[in-house]
Amino acid sequence: MPKATFYNLKEEKRQILIDAAKQEFSRVSLYEASISNILKTAGIPRGSFYQYFEDKEDAFFYLLNEHAKERHECLVSNLKKFEGDLFKAISEIFRSTLEHSEDKGQRDFIRNVLLNMNYKIENTFSQYLSEDVANERYDDIYDLVNAEQLNVSNRKEMFHVMQILTAVTFHNLIQSVSNNLSVSAAMKKYETELKLLQSGLMRSSS
Repeated sequence: MPKATFYNLKEEKRQILIDAAKQEFSRVSLYEASISNILKTAGIPRGSFYQYFEDKEDAFFYLLNEHAKERHECLVSNLKKFEGDLFKAISEIFRSTLEHSEDKGQRDFIRNVLLNMNYKIENTFSQYLSEDVANERYDDIYDLVNAEQLNVSNRKEMFHVMQILTAVTFHNLIQSVSNNLSVSAAMKKYETELKLLQSGLMRSSS
């Protein structure tokens, strides 16, 4: 995460640095990104970069963490909007992420993130769904979900439901980006999978 000096910057200068980093990570993946390009765009000397971040990975994961926070806030908002309906809330998150990715300022950044997904990137997104007892953000979600709509009997099972939905959501986001699916086509595929999860995958024996 950024050093204290980054947060001490004037907001305007901090935003210039953020925008420059995002521009570079939108152009290429993290591993191809150049600190020199970030510095050139931001108009700051090389030494200054290391006053604010440890390295380019530090800057990248700061941006990603901010995006993950925003998605978390959207999920909380959607759970309130849909009265705890987890499937409706997460479906709306999927739709808004797709629509967000069509915005020129976000599209390439999100695309590079999704197409270069690894454990650390996925963990940054899913950290707010951690079962850790100290994770207040997970508590926010847990408390808002209408558990009566779900076939779960305790917090542990709810955690696994969230893990399954997160995996399905990531898979569909990556597929939609890699195959250049339209929002409507991606939503149709995603909602089909959600409906299968909602109804269960096994027929009743009765």
